Order: sequence, then structure tokens, then C-alpha cells
Amino acid sequence: MYGDPATVRKILTELGDTWAIVGLSTNERRAAHGVADVLRRYGKRIVPVHPKAETVHGEPGYASLADIPFDVDVVDVFVNSDLAGRVADEAAAIGAKAVWFQLGVVDEAAYERTRAAGLDMVMDRCPAIEIPRLG
Repeated sequence: MYGDPATVRKILTELGDTWAIVGLSTNERRAAHGVADVLRRYGKRIVPVHPKAETVHGEPGYASLADIPFDVDVVDVFVNSDLAGRVADEAAAIGAKAVWFQLGVVDEAAYERTRAAGLDMVMDRCPAIEIPRLG
């Protein structure tokens, strides 16, 4: 398990409400779109990060984490596992407080690097599933 209940709760309730969602586009059939909508309903500001830099849910998109001109609290990663480690490193570089790898996104080396850099991290879980459980 990559993300104990205390870390999940901390990321969802204490670390801030600005979530960059890497892989979020206007494609409503993609999981990232639905997860972003759930996070918004729970008061999170979502920031789309996608090469196309599309506006999603009324929020302007950015081509990369480095392009975001304001602080990001959590980076939620919807890319495949082969690319996720690079995104986690970028999250640390921009000063994010936490990284969340979605269901099926697993990179144990990235998990260790991210935790060693002082960020909280959850891997292979979904915040849209976890946040309603907090009660």
C-alpha cells in the first residue's frame, strides 16, 4: 500500500486546495475528467496540465507543471507509469507539497525519491474514491 490512511487524509484535507491534474484534457470519457469534477465539488481548484493546454471546467490549462504561474499544492498524475516518475520529479521541482499517482500508476523508485524530497505521496489510489470516505 502506497499511502496510509493518515497520508491520504492529510493530502485531501490539510495540504491545500490547488490540484494540478497532469493528463487532464477536454475528453470527458477519460477518468481524469471525472476525477477533476469530483475534486471541484469538494472545493479543490483544479489546474489542467496537458500538452494541448486546454481549458477544462473553466480553468485554463498549462502544457507543463513548470508553466503554472502560481503555487500548486498537490500534483495528481494521470499518465502511464513509464512517464510518472518524471512528473513526480517535476512536482518536487515546482515546490508542490504532495504527489498523487492514480489507480494503476505505479513507480516505486519515484515514490521513494518523492518521499525523500519531503513530499507526501499516494500511489495507485484515486482521490475521487477516497475523498467521500473522509466523512
